[in-house]
Amino acid sequence: MYRFFSIVLLLLVSAVPSQAQRIIEDSLKVDGQVRRMKVILPDGIREGAPLVFVAHGYGNEGKAQTWMDGAAAKHGFAICVPQGLIDPAGRYSWNVGYTFQQGWRVDDVKALERMAAYVQKKYRLSKDNTFLTGMSNGGEMCYLMGYSQQHTFKAVAPVSGLTMRWTYETMSAPRPIPVMEIHGTRDHTSEWTGDLEGKSKWGAYLGVPTAIGYWVARNRCTREVTDTIPSLDTASGHYVIRHKYTDSPYSCDVWLYEVVGGKHSWHTKDLDTGEEIWHFFSRYIK
Repeated sequence: MYRFFSIVLLLLVSAVPSQAQRIIEDSLKVDGQVRRMKVILPDGIREGAPLVFVAHGYGNEGKAQTWMDGAAAKHGFAICVPQGLIDPAGRYSWNVGYTFQQGWRVDDVKALERMAAYVQKKYRLSKDNTFLTGMSNGGEMCYLMGYSQQHTFKAVAPVSGLTMRWTYETMSAPRPIPVMEIHGTRDHTSEWTGDLEGKSKWGAYLGVPTAIGYWVARNRCTREVTDTIPSLDTASGHYVIRHKYTDSPYSCDVWLYEVVGGKHSWHTKDLDTGEEIWHFFSRYIK
């Protein structure tokens, strides 16, 4: 009997896919500032594997656990979780030009590019297949990266992120880039409808449809395909409208996942967020 249960237990353990990973704390000095990061390498990852940067939200410290972990283990890509610096309000953040960040001279676009080059080289990861996702303040960083003169991140996927009005009015994306956004319609931290008057503490920012519309036009997407899928949480009353803007001559799609009823979150209760984002990123693997 003991042997029988041992065999059953062994079979059950063997049936569970390996989630083993190494979490390495690392750092790099950029412009005199020590930039800290966590590098997550799934078990069995291959040399030249893709790399996904995951930027934390406002006030967070870049914890190793992210919405991309399961997808990384399943598909064999590395994750880097960089940590923002302390801003003038005394919180860890990314410098995206919030009202209370005025005068803060940190260049996080430059820092993330330097960190990516460092991680690519040290851990023998792909220079061509590096992507950026981020939640909330990290989502804002994704948009700012898209508007910036950079050649590191092939696609960006903000989650519950927004585009600051100053970015839209003073910057012009130098090149097309694939963009995916996941956003709740009842997000009262980063309002779906925006805040053009700057009544929030963040400052003025665009509504999500307008922010996405910019990229649809910039990437010259000419076709929209829309479908609806139920939330994973059937009791929530939420559902997800997927807007996919395609047929870009630059092969740069724009996807918007409109989580109807969703609030400010990673939306992992409504979607397998990591899988959906990786599905988008994987279309641009070289």
